[in-house]
Amino acid sequence: MERTVIQHINDAKETLFSFELLPPLKGQDFGSIQKSIDPLMDFNPSFINITYHQEEVEYETLASGLMKKNVVRKRPGTVGISAAIKFRYGVNVVPHLICGGFTREDTENALIDLNFLGVNNVLVVRGDPQPGMKSFVPEADGNKYAIETVIQIANLNKGIYLDSNIRNSRSTNFCVGVAGYPEKHSESPNMDSDIHFLKKKIEAGANYIVTQMFFDNKKYFNFVDICRKNGITVPIIPGLKPISTMNQLAIIPKTFNVELPAELVKEVIKCKNNEDVRQLGVEWAIEQSKELKSAGVPVLHYYTMGRSDNIRKIALEVF
Repeated sequence: MERTVIQHINDAKETLFSFELLPPLKGQDFGSIQKSIDPLMDFNPSFINITYHQEEVEYETLASGLMKKNVVRKRPGTVGISAAIKFRYGVNVVPHLICGGFTREDTENALIDLNFLGVNNVLVVRGDPQPGMKSFVPEADGNKYAIETVIQIANLNKGIYLDSNIRNSRSTNFCVGVAGYPEKHSESPNMDSDIHFLKKKIEAGANYIVTQMFFDNKKYFNFVDICRKNGITVPIIPGLKPISTMNQLAIIPKTFNVELPAELVKEVIKCKNNEDVRQLGVEWAIEQSKELKSAGVPVLHYYTMGRSDNIRKIALEVF
C-alpha cells in the first residue's frame, strides 16, 4: 500500500514538491503526458495529482438541418493513467474524484478499482457545471456535493458499502483531500459560508486541503488564519499556477474567480508577446514559492495544465 499524503507531510523536514496533470486526450497515449512528467521527476515529487473530466455535450448539425446531441468524454482514463504513473515512476498518485458524471455506485466502483491498484490517495471535488449549464446537476443517484463523496469514502474506510447485504467486507484506507478557496468559491454567498462548509468536509473525514490558485500570498495566509480560527487544523497546501499567456488576464479571473494583483497585471501588459508573459509568470511564481516555503507551508503544489517547462524553471530556483 502506498504512503498517504498525510504520511508524507508528517514525515517531511521541509516543504515538499508536488504537481497536477491532465489525463491525455482520447486518442493519445501515455507518451503524450510523459514529456510533462519527466522534467519534474528530478525534484522528487511526493505525489502527482491527476484530474478527472466529466462528459461534455456537443451538438452536430445534420444534413437535414436538425441538431444531433453527442455526449463525449475528451479525457477518459484517470484511474488507468494514475496506475501507469504509479508503477512506471514509483511515485504516489492522487486521482481526483468528482460528483459530476458519477452515480454513487460508479463512485464506489472507482474507489474499489483504486483500492485494488494500491492507490489510497484521492482528492474530492464537486466539479464544474457541464458546459452551457448555469448550475451543477448531479447524475440520478449521484452525489450533489463534495461532502457526500467524502462521507461515502469515510464509510468505505469503515467497511460500509452501498449494498447493506455485504458480509465480512474489507475496509479501505483512503486519505482524502478537498479543495479550499482563498478568495471563496464562486457560488458561496460569502467567506463565512465557504469556511462553514469546508469545516463540514473535514469533520466528515477529509484529511487535508489543497487551495485554488492564487497570485497574492496574502490571500493564502489570510485563508489559513481564518481556517485556524474556525477550528480547521488539517494541513492546507497552497496551489500555484504561473500565468503564461496574455489572454489569461481575462480568462483566469472569469474562470477561477481569483483576483490578479495590480502589479502583476501591469507587468503583463508591458510584455511584447506570450513568451515574455510566460517568463514573467515563472519569475512571479518563484517569488511566491520562496515566500511560502520560508513560511513553512507543508507542500508547494503546482498546476501544470499539461505543460511543465515553466514549472521546472520554478522548481530549479526553489527546491
